[in-house]
Formats: sequence, structure tokens, C-alpha cells
Amino acid sequence: MIRGITIIRGKTVSGPGTAPWRQAEASRLIAFGRGAALPGGGFGWLGSDGMVDQSQPCPLYINARMTHVFALAHLQGVDGADALAASGLAAFAGRYADRVNGGWFSSVAVSGEVIDPVKANYAHAHVLLAATSAAAAGIAGAQAVLTAAGTAIDQHFWSDTEGCAVESWNADFTESEPYRGANSNMHSVEAYLAAGDVTGDPVWHARAASIAGRLIDRYARANSWRIPEHYDAQWQPQLDYNIDRPGDQFRPYGTTPGHSFEWARLLLDLEAAQAAPPGWLLEAANALFDQAVADSEDRDGHPGLLYTVGADGRPVASARLHWVACEAVLAADALYRRTGAERFAATAARWWSEIDRYFIDREGGGWWQELTPELTPAAATWSGKPDVYHSYQALLFPSLPLSPTAATALARRRRAAPPSPAP
Repeated sequence: MIRGITIIRGKTVSGPGTAPWRQAEASRLIAFGRGAALPGGGFGWLGSDGMVDQSQPCPLYINARMTHVFALAHLQGVDGADALAASGLAAFAGRYADRVNGGWFSSVAVSGEVIDPVKANYAHAHVLLAATSAAAAGIAGAQAVLTAAGTAIDQHFWSDTEGCAVESWNADFTESEPYRGANSNMHSVEAYLAAGDVTGDPVWHARAASIAGRLIDRYARANSWRIPEHYDAQWQPQLDYNIDRPGDQFRPYGTTPGHSFEWARLLLDLEAAQAAPPGWLLEAANALFDQAVADSEDRDGHPGLLYTVGADGRPVASARLHWVACEAVLAADALYRRTGAERFAATAARWWSEIDRYFIDREGGGWWQELTPELTPAAATWSGKPDVYHSYQALLFPSLPLSPTAATALARRRRAAPPSPAP
């Protein structure tokens, strides 16, 4: 018996998390994700049935995530994925673009009407990620969006003084929100690493390293490796922020173990991208992972990883979210590949089994976004199955190196592949 593979009466059956299993699930997920395409271009909010939920807005970050996913799918040879990625890029230039002030609106209606004119770093970081993936995939229109995203971040979101990104602005970039968030800066690290790989400009990797140094080597280290999520404009931690909103989608009270898993993976990506990385990156990745496991698993008598804990580590929001499971299994996989420690492989295998059993909806398609502590589908935090970003990356990344980032790695692999024989 090979790890994860069982032979039954001469037939090979691949278990959860193995490469054949992940490839099959990725194909199912892409088929489900195609339902997010809007007739006028771009992507809407997927409902549980795989159709666009007309009652939900079309957030900029969702359009970006789906564009990113279909760019990666095109690099993997998925038919029609290039056209879907191109439609997402066209939506950036069309319905989301603020042609007066620059940047992109945070959310529009299915009809195209602007719902939220705020300019948010979280969403702009996702636009940068989408544009870099599309550029690596050779999708028409990608370079223009990549240039515009880089300009918006340079002019409005990146702060050399703070060494991090500011959170958000009003529509005309005249008023900055007096809040700083670890979440949007974490996604900036993700996008900056990708942008550095695609553009070759070292400033992006330097910015990613700066953010990680402040938020993880400084703040998380000083907080028992629990990441303070919320800060004021002077970067003072606000540990009681949103104490009355413990289940908020983007700014929940307390600390979020899922983000610690995500950071652990990103720190290993950052380490792999450097010729002479500092030793604290691997140390922190291990510490974040272990503290997140201690805080989120086996805390209430049920399997799965809970959503948030307080500053003291006590459970706060006990919902099981799919993105937390995705980032946890990716962190375990990355740490296993980086260290060779079998405990990470065993943990990843256990979590893949839970994902297979509870999160994948084999009747309706896609993955359930949220489960109760009893591991039944829920919608207290998330409605429907809005996008396939976290789940698709969970299925793809274990087959890719820690560096370069996904689109660059896939593009290089594609160029290196032998040409197909002539018909």
C-alpha cells in the first residue's frame, strides 16, 4: 500500500488528498465554478445550487478570485478557462472601474450599478493577484489590469512609512480609514509574491517581507503566536475590536486560526523565494501552525477547526468554515515538504479526510462554505458557495513548488512540456 492509495481487486483507488483525487476534485470544482459567469462578463456570487444568486452583490474580490482561478485553470489546459479569465479582466475595465478617481469600486450589483464605492486594499490586492495570474497565462487584457493595479497600490495603498498597506479609502481617495487590518495585509503578501514573480520587480517581494516582519515576527511573536487581527492607524493592536461582531466575515473579534495557517504557508513561500532568507520565517511558520492547531481543533467535542478564538485562546465563533480547512491542509502540506516531519503529513491526511467527508457537496456541486459544530451545512456567516478560490488552491498547490507562485510555476511547467505530436 502506497500512502493514500489502496488496491482493491486489482483496481487502484486514490484516497482523499492524493494527487489523482485532487485532480478529479479540481475538475469537478471548475465545472461548478463556471456557473458564476455573468452574461455581461465577469462573475457573480454563486448560490448553493451553482447558479448566480441574484440577491447578492458582485464584490470586486470575488471577480478577482474567479479570474485568478480560471487563469490557473487555463495554464492547466482546461478548455474555455481562458475566455472566462478574459471576461473577468474585462469586468475590471468595465463595471468595476472608477474612471474619474482611479482604482476599482468594492461592489456592484448584477445589473452593474455601484453598490459600494469604497476603495479597499483587500479587494485591490486580489485584483493584483488576478492580473498577475492572467498575465502569466497570456490572457488578453491582463497587462493593462496589472499596470493599473500596481499604480493604484503604489499611489494609494502601500505606505513606505508604515511598511504595510493601509486599509481603505473613500471613493475619491481623500479620506483614509483609521484602521489597519492583518487580513488585507496578508492577502497583500500573497499578491505581492505573485507580482514579484511575474514582473521581476524586486520591490514586490521586499514589500511582502516588510509586512510579514511587522505582523508576524513582531506582533504575533509577542502575542504567543496568535496574530492580532485589528489595529488603529498607528498600528496599535485593538484586541477588543468588533467584540460585538464575533462572526464577522472579514473582521471578526479575536484572532483567527485559519489566518495563522494561511500565514504559515505564505511564510514558507516567502522563505523559498529568497536566496538567503532569515531563520525566523521557518520558526514562525512552525509556531503559528502549532498554536492554531491547539486553538482550533478538538475544542468542543466535534471534529473540524473552529473559526475564531479570543485573545486568551478561548473559543468564540465555533462555525467550521471551508476556507479554514483549506488553509490548514495547505499549511500542513507545505510544512511537511519543507521539514520532512511526518506529523505534518499525518495531520494533512486527517484533514483531507474531513474535507472529503463533510465539506465536498457531491450532489449539488462545489464545497459547503460553512458547517455547524456538528458538521452539517450552515449559512450563519456565509450564504451559498460564493467562489472557488480557497478550495481550488487547496487542490492545486500541493502539486506545485513553494516558489515561484502558482501561475509562474504552471507557466514554466507548460513551457517546459514537450510539444504535442502532430495529428
